[in-house]
Amino acid sequence: MPTTSPPVLSAPPPELRPYLTDHHEQLWREADEVSAEHIGPHVARMEAAPHLVDAHVAALFAARRWFAITIPARFGGLAAGHVARTVLVHRTARVSGTAAAVLQATLIPVGALLLHATQEQKSRWLPAVADGSLLLSIASTEPEAGGHIGGIQTSARRAGRGWVITGSKMHIGNAHLAGAHVVIARTSDSDQTRVSQALTAFLVESDRKGVTVAAHRPTLGLHGFSAGRLDLDRVRVPDDHVIGEVGQGYDVAQSSSILYGRLNIAALDLGLHEAVVETTTRFLKSRPRYGKFLSDLPVLKDRLGAMESRLRTARNLVYQAAHLLDQGVACDAELINAKHVGHATAARSAQDAMECHGANALDGDYPLQRLWRDIQHTYAPAGTGEVQQLRLAAAALGEDDIQWSARLAADGPARPDPAAV
Repeated sequence: MPTTSPPVLSAPPPELRPYLTDHHEQLWREADEVSAEHIGPHVARMEAAPHLVDAHVAALFAARRWFAITIPARFGGLAAGHVARTVLVHRTARVSGTAAAVLQATLIPVGALLLHATQEQKSRWLPAVADGSLLLSIASTEPEAGGHIGGIQTSARRAGRGWVITGSKMHIGNAHLAGAHVVIARTSDSDQTRVSQALTAFLVESDRKGVTVAAHRPTLGLHGFSAGRLDLDRVRVPDDHVIGEVGQGYDVAQSSSILYGRLNIAALDLGLHEAVVETTTRFLKSRPRYGKFLSDLPVLKDRLGAMESRLRTARNLVYQAAHLLDQGVACDAELINAKHVGHATAARSAQDAMECHGANALDGDYPLQRLWRDIQHTYAPAGTGEVQQLRLAAAALGEDDIQWSARLAADGPARPDPAAV
C-alpha cells in the first residue's frame, strides 16, 4: 500500500464560518499548501529515522513566522489570536503529527511569557521567538512526579542576586531544539506553604553552565519530535529571569497549560483525527467486496458514520473554544473539554479505523499506523482524561474559582488584529 498524504483542502467546512474571518480562511489555505509542499514529502524520512530529531519543520515555521502567531505586534509578532494558532496546528497535523507537535510545543511557553512576564522580559525574549531565532520549551514534568505539579522536586535556592536551580525534567517538547526553557522549580519546602505558592518559574537558557539535554530517545510515535530530558546541575540564573512573582510558578504552569496547552493538543488531535477519517474513507471506497465496495456494506458504513460524528463534534468544540478565547469570554471549561473530547474521540476513531482496515492497517508503510501511534502521544500532555473530568466536575459544582481565560481578557494581549494574517 502506498504512503500518501491527505489531499490539500483549500476551504474550511461551512460549519466553521461563525468562527473564521477571511484572514483565517487565507491562513487555512496557506497552512494546507505549506504542509503539502514542504512537510508531506519529509514524513517518510522522519518515520524512517525515529532516532533523529528533525529540525526541518522548525526552520520552516520560523521562516513563515508561525511561532509569532499570538505574539503582539509590538514584540514583532503577528497578533493573529487563538483561532489562528488553532488553524495552523490543526491543518499541519493532518499531514504530520510531528510537525504540529513542534509548532504547538513552542507556543505553550510563549503563552507563559505573554501572561506572566514583565514588559522588559517580553521585549527581551519575544522578538527572538517571533523571528524564529529562539525556540522555547516549558519544563514542568519530572521523572518521578510526572505531570503532577505539586510533586515537583527541582529546587531553586537564592544565591546572591540570583538563583541556583538543581533537578531534572522529562518529556520536554522541543528539548533538543529550544534555546531556552521555562522551568518550574520549587522555591519553598516549608510544610506551611501551599503548593500554589511554593513554586516559581524561571527562564533558563540552554547554554548556561550546568544545563544538559540528554540524548534523544525514539518513542512510539511522533518520530522526529524532540520530547527529551533536561538536567540542571546547580544552574545559576539572575533575578530578572524569574517569570511572574516568586511563588507564582504554579499559576504560570496552570494558566499556560489551560489556555495554550489544552487548545494546542485539541487542535493536534483534530488534525490527526481528520486524517484518520479521510484515510479510512478512501480505503473503504476503493476496496472491492461482494461485487461492490467495502463502503457499501452497512456494518462498515455504521463504523464510518460514528467516526464522522466524532470528528464533527471535536472540530466544533475546538473552534468554538478558540473563538471564545479570542472574544475575551471566560471559557476554561470549554478549553478543557475540547482537549478531553478531542483525544478521546480521535483515539476511538483510530481504533475503529484499524479494525476497518483489517491486516492492511498493520503495514508500516501505510499512514494509518503512523496516525494511530501519534494519537497515543496526546493523552497525557496538558492533563490526562481523568484530570480533565475532575476539572469539568469542579465547573459543574461551581468550584472552578480561577478562570484563566477571563484573566487573559482583562490583563493579557488584546484581541487579534483582524488584518494580522
